[in-house]
Amino acid sequence: MPRTPGPAPLITVLGASGFVGSTVLRALAQRPIRLRAVARRQCALPEGPAESTAVTADLTDRDALAGAVAGSDAVVHLLLGEGGWRAAENDPGVERVNVGVMRDLVQVLRPARADGRPPLVVWAGAASQVGVPPREPLDGEEPDRPETAYDKQKLAAEELLKKATAEGLVRGVALRLPTIFGESAGGGDRGVISGMARRAVADQTLTMWHDGTVRRDLVHVEDVAAAFLAALDHPEALIGGHHLIGAGRGDRLGDAFRLIATAVAEETGRPPVAVEAVEPPGHAPATDFASVTLDSTAFRTATGWQPRIPLDEGIRRTVRALVRQQDHR
Repeated sequence: MPRTPGPAPLITVLGASGFVGSTVLRALAQRPIRLRAVARRQCALPEGPAESTAVTADLTDRDALAGAVAGSDAVVHLLLGEGGWRAAENDPGVERVNVGVMRDLVQVLRPARADGRPPLVVWAGAASQVGVPPREPLDGEEPDRPETAYDKQKLAAEELLKKATAEGLVRGVALRLPTIFGESAGGGDRGVISGMARRAVADQTLTMWHDGTVRRDLVHVEDVAAAFLAALDHPEALIGGHHLIGAGRGDRLGDAFRLIATAVAEETGRPPVAVEAVEPPGHAPATDFASVTLDSTAFRTATGWQPRIPLDEGIRRTVRALVRQQDHR
């Protein structure tokens, strides 16, 4: 964020112990700011010049949320209901996290600055909110037709943020995130790349619900964290809208899985595990079979952000970290 006279800005990270949250926290800790890390469980604070504090709170409690964000110049909202998209189908507690916290947040935030400027909120949405992609690449101008309960909840939260921004309660920025992967600084990655890497490390066959030509926009978690910092540094062109974050490559999942198998073989000295197509389960959503490539030109132009970690390097780093974790057990 641009520096202003007076105390260093206070940036609060909600969901600071999670996969993306812990990586964002580590990056922000390298700045001369006041940094507040908020999570449901105890959160380790990374080293750095930031003046950091940790807060343990259940943010579905409105009073606890109000205390956690009090005095914030900016809030990075990375909270995610337990269990991901599957849990969202039948667990009302997930909706309380994915939607209810945003509903409360925009009401309890109060300007921290003497000039009464509304706090900045940078929120983690999902590119999948659009539903089955109507075209490729997506550029953020498509109509939203979410397919899953999870994506409907994320869209509802985004609409709450946009409404609160229009009403002058906050200055909201929604980042619609791609398929994220990478080694974890805190909470474990539940995504498809790390899930397959864990299978390969366990010497299990990697299975696909399609022929491997389905594409995903795969971005390393450190590049995603850098996008949040870029949004904090260049908010004015972003406030009030939603913005796609992606590498723009459209990586074939079959190719990515074979990279995983090769990387694990290199790390372990075993032959590469097989990569095979299997029949999909009945619960697989239609979005799992649609290719996704994201055009993040607008965000890159506004902020200067760009992903820097190539796919093969990111996969090798992910695999290396998982192998080391297994070796230390």
